[in-house]
Amino acid sequence: MNNTDNKNMLLAIVLSAIVLIGWQFFVGLPQMQRQQEAAKQAEIVKQTDTKTPAPQPGTATPGTPPAAPVAGTELASRSAALEASPRLPIETDHFFGSINLKGGRLDDLSLVKYRETINKSSPNVVVLAPVGTPVHAADHHTYLDNEGPYFADFGWNAAAGTSAKLPGADTLWTAKAGAKLTAQSPVELEWDNGEGLLFHRTISVDDVQMFTIQDKVENKGSAPVKLAPYARIARFGTPTVGGNWILHEGLIGYLGDQHLVQSKYSDMEKENRHEYDATSGWIGFTDKYWASAIVPDQALPYKAEMVFKGDATTKAYLTAMTFDERTVAPGASSEISTRLFSGAKEVAIIDKYRASVGGIPGLWPGTDQVNRFDLMIDWGWFSFFTYWLFRLLDRLYEIFGNFGFAILAVTLLLKGVFFPLASRSYASMAKMKKVQPEMAGIKERFADDKMKQQQAMMELYKRERINPLSGCLPMLIQVPVFFALYKVLFVTIEMRQQPFFGWIHDLSAPDPTTLFNLFGLIPWAPPAFLMLGVWPLIMGVTMFMQMQLNPAPPDPVQASIFRWMPLMFTFMLASFPAGLVIYWAWNNSLSIMQQAFIMKKNGAKIELWGNLKSIFVRKKTKEQAT
Repeated sequence: MNNTDNKNMLLAIVLSAIVLIGWQFFVGLPQMQRQQEAAKQAEIVKQTDTKTPAPQPGTATPGTPPAAPVAGTELASRSAALEASPRLPIETDHFFGSINLKGGRLDDLSLVKYRETINKSSPNVVVLAPVGTPVHAADHHTYLDNEGPYFADFGWNAAAGTSAKLPGADTLWTAKAGAKLTAQSPVELEWDNGEGLLFHRTISVDDVQMFTIQDKVENKGSAPVKLAPYARIARFGTPTVGGNWILHEGLIGYLGDQHLVQSKYSDMEKENRHEYDATSGWIGFTDKYWASAIVPDQALPYKAEMVFKGDATTKAYLTAMTFDERTVAPGASSEISTRLFSGAKEVAIIDKYRASVGGIPGLWPGTDQVNRFDLMIDWGWFSFFTYWLFRLLDRLYEIFGNFGFAILAVTLLLKGVFFPLASRSYASMAKMKKVQPEMAGIKERFADDKMKQQQAMMELYKRERINPLSGCLPMLIQVPVFFALYKVLFVTIEMRQQPFFGWIHDLSAPDPTTLFNLFGLIPWAPPAFLMLGVWPLIMGVTMFMQMQLNPAPPDPVQASIFRWMPLMFTFMLASFPAGLVIYWAWNNSLSIMQQAFIMKKNGAKIELWGNLKSIFVRKKTKEQAT
């Protein structure tokens, strides 16, 4: 073999090694990771099966845990997972998706009205995803900021002393050919266990976002059976949450006299399980804009559970309701109706379901209410004010057709409401401007005696009926309004992706421009802490100008803080929703006009430009002295 052959052989070996290593890295390793993930999901199911408590007389146990892929099999993409089982289509004005005939579960749901981004061609927001969806899906899009299976299922548990064959995750239900779930046409599923029990499941959906699952079992055998119905929502993979103190995202429920129950995903990983006995209410998962919840017959008692299973890499969260067991005699039947809310947390929709969930003749009167379903939206501690501020904004939006204009109009209305209080405050500041010479004289006379200086100042304030802290009052007034509006912009889906004008395409997102690339003229994307947009700058300038209308605080430390406050607020609010920054800038502008008018009315000199000039003159004098 000559040198050329040796070189060719060596080159072939090297290239083969590169191909093998590349295949292993890009194909083999991801495939192995998906297999390991499937095995872990299966193990979670096995552990939950083992630790489910045995049924006791008069009680019911939780539903069997959600099925996962068989260990050793490879998790597919979400689209492939949908193709792995027979399905019935869902088509309404709000949803599109499908019902999984294997298990008879709701595990494929997308929202018609909502997309991931402001781009009209971006994917629709996905609400529910089937088992088999990998936690790190190659075709993952934003469905509830979640990766992995997320579904609701319903069924029956065998009570103590009953060994009947019951439908489960692998049960293949049958339906009429061509069946499709719409708001006008429910679908009917059926399964015969071959041992005398015939199971029926009717799934319907209203004209908005509430499903009704009516389960019925007929006993055609010769012996009675004891069964306990259950309903459950399961979620694999930890959702991406904002980590923001202003909003709860995680497991949630309003459980009878237990009231509101909330648990973060991180807390569930430490506590593993919560159990409650209650009547009325609901339980499920809430995200910033989306939610899924089980809504039982509000008159039925139940056991509710919040459960976590998994490890550092594979995690599963469950919320479940199990109802009291019932005996089905030979020749008799038993049925239960449970509802599932899944979709966008629109205020009008949530309020509608709190008021009434409709009715099923003979089963569920239409006068029933979903107990405190409004708490699905986190309005915060000052919920009354926050809720009605939203209502006012929403009403103005109907008038103007633009939430930005609605924010401006609300600011004007609030200014009118607080005008008497602000007027007294600004009048006090105007008086303070007029006594500035006397204050300067007091400082000169008692330059060496701070105690007497303070006493003389207080006597002056008392004689002239001046409040030295009056300059802070207008800001204090707007603080609760600021936080309420922040809450509204942050938690309500109605504000999501709502445009204003120009470059503001989403009032619930920060101003996308930044000073540090000359507002897009330089092709450079600065880091997040340098995102200082046009509206934050306008807000900072108006805040600075407003403060120059006020007398400087006598305390040098306070004066220094007030001097730097506009700059601090400019950077701090740069990452806040643009709608909030627009409100603050507009509020500052109105305050400047209002304050200037009142000061002029009270005979006080408006020294805005003089104060601005003095800042730069003083700075220049200091530079010359050095």
